[in-house]
Amino acid sequence: MTATNEPDHKPTVIKIPEAVGVFDSYEDLQKAFYDLRMVGFSRYDISLLGGEDTLKEKLGTAYWRSPELEDDPNAPRAAFVSEEAIGELEGGIAGGFFFLGSYVAMAAMLTAASTLAASIAAIAVGGVPAAIVGALLARRVGQHHKDYYATQIEHGGILLWVRVKDKEHEDLAVKIMKEHSGRDVHVHGWSE
Repeated sequence: MTATNEPDHKPTVIKIPEAVGVFDSYEDLQKAFYDLRMVGFSRYDISLLGGEDTLKEKLGTAYWRSPELEDDPNAPRAAFVSEEAIGELEGGIAGGFFFLGSYVAMAAMLTAASTLAASIAAIAVGGVPAAIVGALLARRVGQHHKDYYATQIEHGGILLWVRVKDKEHEDLAVKIMKEHSGRDVHVHGWSE
């Protein structure tokens, strides 16, 4: 790193070997992640470099490059979030807002004097604006996810760490990461 900001704490280092690699595209990273999961690696053993805010909090305002953080125990970690999970979250946000708006409109209109047509119209009028708000918020979540990976790529690539329990798993993790265009793939003898 190129700054003089020193962290206020020392990392806790546990002697567990870890395979690490750098990916130049989200698609290659995702394929490697799925293959690692298919052969039995736990999602809890797989991590990525933390987001930009977390990096600034832990490492200061230093300009960072992914290759410099591969073997740094101070590098903050984050869980992998798939495109499918982001899609489910976006759907939940948009659908939740539509339901909430429709429910409020329906509750206001469902009285003894209200007709079915008036109630349906109120649900549509209340639900559509809420669905639009939900869709905009959902889009923001999806964009944040894409920006996270774009920032990592701009800084030298997306880092992927995989905790491995023995030589067989070390070899397997390294092989899978290399098969999916991981570069500078290697194993170091510690993990956070």
